[in-house]
Amino acid sequence: MAIWARLFFLMMVFLITPVAAWAGEIDVDKKLKEAVAILNEINAIPEQAIPPQLLADAHAVVVIPELIKAGFIIGARHGSGLMMVRDLNGFWHYPVVVTMTGASIGWQVGAQSTDVVFVFKSMESVEAIEKGKITLGADASIAAGPVGRHVEAGTDLTMKSEIYSYSRSRGLFAGVSFEGSALQIDQDATWKLYSLPVYDVLHKTGMKRVPEGADKFRKTLLDYLK
Repeated sequence: MAIWARLFFLMMVFLITPVAAWAGEIDVDKKLKEAVAILNEINAIPEQAIPPQLLADAHAVVVIPELIKAGFIIGARHGSGLMMVRDLNGFWHYPVVVTMTGASIGWQVGAQSTDVVFVFKSMESVEAIEKGKITLGADASIAAGPVGRHVEAGTDLTMKSEIYSYSRSRGLFAGVSFEGSALQIDQDATWKLYSLPVYDVLHKTGMKRVPEGADKFRKTLLDYLK
């Protein structure tokens, strides 16, 4: 009984600790700075960069700094970040705030912090997020994205997956799987950033008030599309 009691205690520690850390409001300014740094760092090494052709043809890009995954038998995942959407006219709108949550069951012990980038190849997936949320792997197919600035356009960029993922992990887990995670827009955090509803940020051009961090994030992403 003593052994099982210890195991149960450890399980509760692993589950309660990340939940406590997730509580509270999102520090959007901090997320914007971290997201810009992630884009710069991922693309700084040509061999590990997101192919420009993949980004150029994307309908949306999501950057989630420090996605946390922790668990003991039962795992939990949570994070928040930014999503930038390209409309049918080719205009990239300013980023909105998104959250990502998920759970898994199976042998797993440890904690992991992962910087994540999702590249959306399907407009339908973007529209689904705008209407509510999507579950990765169920509502939209997801696969690890190809890397390298010189990846040929015909190499695994043939729209076989709706979403391509990129990650940089730290911690105890050996690998990262995003299937089963729910991705949705944080309406309240986006309103606090712009004092505008999500629809206006994603669909209107010529916005009069744009926070410095949001503008810098947009410019950084657009630099890689040139």
